Amino acid sequence: MLNNKDEILSELTGILVEMFEVDAADVSVDAHLSDDLDIDSIDAVDLIVRLKELTGKKIAPEEFKSVRTVGHVVEAIQKVMAEQ
Repeated sequence: MLNNKDEILSELTGILVEMFEVDAADVSVDAHLSDDLDIDSIDAVDLIVRLKELTGKKIAPEEFKSVRTVGHVVEAIQKVMAEQ
């Protein structure tokens, strides 16, 4: 289970490397998804689907509208995981 930011960031880094061939060294909480990692809106939809599989929870696209950085994704996952 994803319990803290470090675990979430580690899992997310693995997903970004696997799905989008991102260099793991480029992934940080400050990395901008589109500018730094070249992840576009279509990729973001694929990422949301993968995160749903990972968390076992439905992630509303609205949760990701304001997501711009890897740190924002981590926060969104934490929020979803905290909800019962």
